[in-house]
Amino acid sequence: MSGHSQFKNIMYRKGAQDAKRAKVFSKISREITVAVKEGGTDPESNTRLRSALLSARSENMPRDNVDRAIKKALGGETEADYQSVRYEGYGPGGVAIIVEGLTDNKNRTAPEVRSAFLKFGGSLGEANSVSFQFDRVGYVLYDRKVASEEDMFEAAIEAGADDLSSTDEFFEISCSKENLSSLRDALTKKFGDPQEAKVAWKPKNFIALDADTAKTLLKLIETLEDNDDVQSVTANYELPEGFSL
Repeated sequence: MSGHSQFKNIMYRKGAQDAKRAKVFSKISREITVAVKEGGTDPESNTRLRSALLSARSENMPRDNVDRAIKKALGGETEADYQSVRYEGYGPGGVAIIVEGLTDNKNRTAPEVRSAFLKFGGSLGEANSVSFQFDRVGYVLYDRKVASEEDMFEAAIEAGADDLSSTDEFFEISCSKENLSSLRDALTKKFGDPQEAKVAWKPKNFIALDADTAKTLLKLIETLEDNDDVQSVTANYELPEGFSL
């Protein structure tokens, strides 16, 4: 079990989402609607829906918004037919980036994503051009306040985790994607609902950046995340020691 935070760069920007709550709610609503259409309304059997509901709870999304998204899926009231999309490319410093989204118009989304890459010195690649640099894993996130590091470590190991790392604010636990449901359920019984529990991309290695390159890269990631059709952005970068925007 590693003390190095494999996902810390993602969490570095988590607070920035608070200023964009309406957009965050909209993206979670879209994910809930697609999840219900694909797998029904039972979060126990629908892993994608359960993950979306955890995201809604961690962002303090009103229950009315959640119910509305579910009703849209059940009633066929969605004004758009969303499709899952994935884009891969390289950002400043040769950082590998995976962009995942839900869109009702690929002809709109693809040029917007490509434009963002070009604007900040990156390039959009072909399908699977960078994903080989990542592992697909189960990922569970807990607030540090829920347990001591020793207790979380022991519980995670017993539940089948492969790796546990921590930051000042979070415990980040990873496992094989096949074990995600059992790991999540075991930890939920002991510590309550996690902030996140999903299948995620985990970088196999990281590219160290200087301050200027890091600032440009973060602007690219922020621009991508600002796109209504983009659900997540993952990249294999390491911020310089003491970095601040």
